[in-house]
Amino acid sequence: MADRTPPLTVERLRTLVAHGEIDTVVLAFPDMQGRLQGKRFAAGFFLDEVVQHGTEGCAYLLAVDTEMNTVDGYAMSSWDRGYGDFVMRPDPTTLRRVPWNEGTALLLADLAWQDGSPVVAAPRQVLRRQLDRLAGHGWRARVGTELEFIVFTDTYEQAWDAAYRGLTPANRYNVDYSVLGTGRIEPLLRRIRNEMAGAGLTVESAKGECNPGQHEIAFRYDEALVTCDQHALYKTGAKEIAAQEGVSLTFMAKFNEREGNSCHIHLSLTDAEGRPATASDDPTHPHGMAPVMRHFLAGQLAALREFSLLYAPNVNSYKRFRPGSFAPTAVAWGHDNRTCALRVVGHGPSLRFENRLPGGDVNPHLAVAGLVAAGLHGIEQGLDLPEPCPGNAYTADFPRVPTTLREAADLWEGSTIARAAFGDEVVDHYHHAARVELDAFDTAVTDWELRRSFERL
Repeated sequence: MADRTPPLTVERLRTLVAHGEIDTVVLAFPDMQGRLQGKRFAAGFFLDEVVQHGTEGCAYLLAVDTEMNTVDGYAMSSWDRGYGDFVMRPDPTTLRRVPWNEGTALLLADLAWQDGSPVVAAPRQVLRRQLDRLAGHGWRARVGTELEFIVFTDTYEQAWDAAYRGLTPANRYNVDYSVLGTGRIEPLLRRIRNEMAGAGLTVESAKGECNPGQHEIAFRYDEALVTCDQHALYKTGAKEIAAQEGVSLTFMAKFNEREGNSCHIHLSLTDAEGRPATASDDPTHPHGMAPVMRHFLAGQLAALREFSLLYAPNVNSYKRFRPGSFAPTAVAWGHDNRTCALRVVGHGPSLRFENRLPGGDVNPHLAVAGLVAAGLHGIEQGLDLPEPCPGNAYTADFPRVPTTLREAADLWEGSTIARAAFGDEVVDHYHHAARVELDAFDTAVTDWELRRSFERL
């Protein structure tokens, strides 16, 4: 990929540290769940030692469940292997200030073992490998992610103490596109927008959504890895800002029985010089799609069920997929058709496709790696794109999106496409992560069971 000017250079950081403007540097990496894990360093020590040599972190950070419990069965880290360290190597191109934390800069790390070999199951490495494959064909991926969240007037601590029941949404009714609705919490939205801009993200807009208290802040598309890195930073920063404002927000895929939090992912291709590769002005190319776009989209359809684990990684993720919910149930594509899993939008150089499966809980690095791998499968196999769905895909005769994490995990484990693209180590690692979540869920007693069973059964 081409060189990119970072929001903050190491030399500029040295100047800011010398002037007392920066005293803390966060070095972090996205874990399996897409969360940032890492350390806070005294800025002087970071510049003297860590920027050149990196730092260590326990390898169990890619081998635990959502609640950070150590679990058996991972090849990379276990009691038998002594829970050793991997190396966190700073990526200077990601260095930036984070305005919501005073005197603080942050950058992301790539993970390596002590012998220098990459940790291939690390989400950033999974994505890098697929982008390298794409570059081998002469293409680069441009990606945009659209994250929704629900805001509550309760603090995170109050929500915890209430067991997440009876929370008060920041809006009491559907405020989809309502300027009045966003105005109700504009101080929070404005602060998130402005401070993300201060961290180097390009903010586009904010709008209300359907579920009470639900909103979306959109950012401009960028190179695939840049977008995914910024996505992870944004989720962390938005939660930190909300906590500082005495409220809470959640990106979970399905908080209640109303509309879930989606994370639609848009993708297009360019050549190495930045010229559009997926759009065509040739009148013989249907719908303005270049042949590479048609093969790439056909690959999405071919791999979508088997790659659903990358787009919907949690038990809760699958609660979104209901007919008429604006979350997809059909493995279909259409032009500006929100009933399909894959929606083609834009025209000319902006032509792109949108994958509507992911929810707000998605790990962007893994999901975009899946989109790229699926597209390359379509290109390398020369897959033909079927006709688009012209109407309601919810009621049409198409293959169905998996309805449970268990189904998705089984499809992923048995996928020859996934094993060819990602390798056995990555497939087995994330299949085991799904099994860990399923085992935890299968042993849990839910509120739903208590309400239905305590007295009446």
